[in-house]
Amino acid sequence: MANKLELTWYGKDKPIKVEPRLLIENAALSNTAGDLDTENMLIHGDNLLALKALESKYAGQVKCIYIDPPYNTGSAFEHYDDNLEHSIWLNLMYERIKILNRLLSEDGCLWISIDNTEGHYLKVLCDEIFTRKNFVADITYEKSNVSGLGQGGVIVNTGEKLLVYKKGNLVFNEVLGVERLAFKTMKRYNKMLLDKGEKVLIEEFPAPSNGKPVKVYKHSNCKVESISLRDFTNRENEIRQQFYEHFKQMFRTYVIQQENEFQNLLMDKMEKGTLYSVEYTPNRGKNKDKYTTLYYYNAELCAWLSDTAFIKDKEIVKTTRLSNVWKNDDIPKADLGNEGSVTFPRSKKPERLIERILLLSTNHGDLVLDSFLGSGTTAAVAHKMGRRYIGIEMGGHAYTHCKARLDKVISGKDKGGISKSVNWLGGGGYRFYELAPTLINKDDFGEYVINREYDADLLAAAVALHEGFKYQPNDGLFWKQSVGNEDSFLFVTTRHLNRAYIDSIKNTMEENEYLIIACRSFDSGLDKAYGNITIKKIPQMLLEHCEFGKTDYKLNIVHPPVYEEDEEDCDE
Repeated sequence: MANKLELTWYGKDKPIKVEPRLLIENAALSNTAGDLDTENMLIHGDNLLALKALESKYAGQVKCIYIDPPYNTGSAFEHYDDNLEHSIWLNLMYERIKILNRLLSEDGCLWISIDNTEGHYLKVLCDEIFTRKNFVADITYEKSNVSGLGQGGVIVNTGEKLLVYKKGNLVFNEVLGVERLAFKTMKRYNKMLLDKGEKVLIEEFPAPSNGKPVKVYKHSNCKVESISLRDFTNRENEIRQQFYEHFKQMFRTYVIQQENEFQNLLMDKMEKGTLYSVEYTPNRGKNKDKYTTLYYYNAELCAWLSDTAFIKDKEIVKTTRLSNVWKNDDIPKADLGNEGSVTFPRSKKPERLIERILLLSTNHGDLVLDSFLGSGTTAAVAHKMGRRYIGIEMGGHAYTHCKARLDKVISGKDKGGISKSVNWLGGGGYRFYELAPTLINKDDFGEYVINREYDADLLAAAVALHEGFKYQPNDGLFWKQSVGNEDSFLFVTTRHLNRAYIDSIKNTMEENEYLIIACRSFDSGLDKAYGNITIKKIPQMLLEHCEFGKTDYKLNIVHPPVYEEDEEDCDE
């Protein structure tokens, strides 16, 4: 195999064999008050084990994954031990991201919040898993606290990174710069042109930039209604409706740019209160061969909003292309501390940020996953936006934060975050899951045995998961317990098998059917009795699949590894 460019670290050559666990619903903690058929999942447990548990059912189905993992900064978080030895952090992230990649749909994407401590290493790690051609963006997101107070040094850190990767054929939605019509945006959208009237050519000259003709028109009998910020505050609902009804006639104010030299030539010619339009050929850009019409009013340069916005779900949204720097001003400031009515110092992401990501990446009904759910922001936003979701949280705040927050979303008591802008009134539901315990333990004599917490049904379902079968008991034939395909089946039993028992099964099988039987023990030579029946012992048949007895793969470390150094590389 040819050498390839990759990031290496201590322990990378020793892959983790994660045990696929069953997910068991805790009906007492599920909340299906608003949707008895909900598929939304809130999972409590180690996220690597949980991701492995999801893989067999959800591989290739998740449209958008957002994660906000511990940053390995060396500082202790309230809810995470974030002081990790560098290589172990990489190894555990590597295993998680490999599964996340398999869970993504072909048109899906992964968003990772990270800072500069591990961000550049994580970029190279993701390049290896997703390939470099599937890298989308490295976005700098300005944190809500931008003062840098408490930081040492000359340059203070006021931003975080968002690494974005696609699985294959990603197409972002048309909402490329989401900014709903709200008080803040009225500073730009503060006029409405009801009738642009008749235009008369008053001047024509070559543009200094490219020599192409610039045509200036003066409009007469036009109707312009000005809307002040105070008016907007007092008549918000009425004005929202006006903007919706007169969408095609709206325009927004531009800042005069020095790069378009001809604009300066017009400023002295304009009469205040008169509408002018300019047709010219841009010197650059995708539309450089097409005429663009700009509009002037009250000595301001304006352009038709319908060129840069559209109506979605009866709301007007702006579609300016996004840069890879997202400032606080781009996303309306939020009362972040009180969002979701849960406290999560220094770790909570604003709902507006997650909303932007989901608007870009998903549509109504798409599946969203967050395997570091934290305070529950991603699940809360996905719920309010009508997306299906899976949230995984390993700590106790799966109960105190995530569940509590989602319950308030469902009841309609959550009025913060994006609730007002999406007109959230409550509804929906989720199911709460716990990870099943490890399937195999060691007894007092060091022998591998099936965990006593597994009853017959749970054992059959767990073995089916390990073997790649779907647990689906057949009411007619007991041995058709789990299905691999239409002709292959798995049967799990704890009894000892003899020839008479196997013959009774064989007599009910079709000629083209194949059966695997997992059992405690069987008579000598019975495993060779029939060509279409394979007999295996449990737990021996499972021991090479993965490591058992592991309770978690937390991103923390107590004893760092001891590195062996070559004597010749050591100082005397």
